[in-house]
Amino acid sequence: MPELIAPTVRLHAAWLAAHHEWGPGRHEDGFGLRPADEVVSPAGFAAWVARMADEADRAPDPGGVRCTYRWIVEGDRVLGGIALRHELDDFLLRVGGHIGYGIRPSARRRGLATWALGRMLDEARGLGLDRVLVTCADDNVASARTIERQGGVLEDVRDTELGRARRYWITLEAGPGTTADSTAPTIAAWQRGSCRST
Repeated sequence: MPELIAPTVRLHAAWLAAHHEWGPGRHEDGFGLRPADEVVSPAGFAAWVARMADEADRAPDPGGVRCTYRWIVEGDRVLGGIALRHELDDFLLRVGGHIGYGIRPSARRRGLATWALGRMLDEARGLGLDRVLVTCADDNVASARTIERQGGVLEDVRDTELGRARRYWITLEAGPGTTADSTAPTIAAWQRGSCRST
């Protein structure tokens, strides 16, 4: 069974294996990795993990927003990452959204993104948010379906500094397609291998 856990130095080698699978120059959504982060050495990796933990309690810099990071793991394998921004600045409102996620290529098409998004919506409710914005590239059909499975309602498709993006709002209330009511069937489908998303 997959789990959502806080980033940990214990999984340094496992995280690097996932990072290498994405390949050089690719962006892993949901991990909060910045160009200046040095994650190969134990000391650099520990500093990065500590920064992510700090961001849940305070904004990383003036004008930044607080963010909760989780890794999607199964045993000692890191399968992906997901990030929940506690509020929106202008950039996040245009294109970034409250939640970003990524699944390593070898773990896709197993329903993990849908499952992890549902779990993170529960965390968003715990922060007192009543709705969240989730975005994806306009041509990312799998991610659009993931968002729609968790109740995403398309507001618009727009050109942004990161390319053409689809912008969805998810209302955080009990009912079909959101968090608690959708998590159990999503996990069951994941166990059967029948859920298909990135």
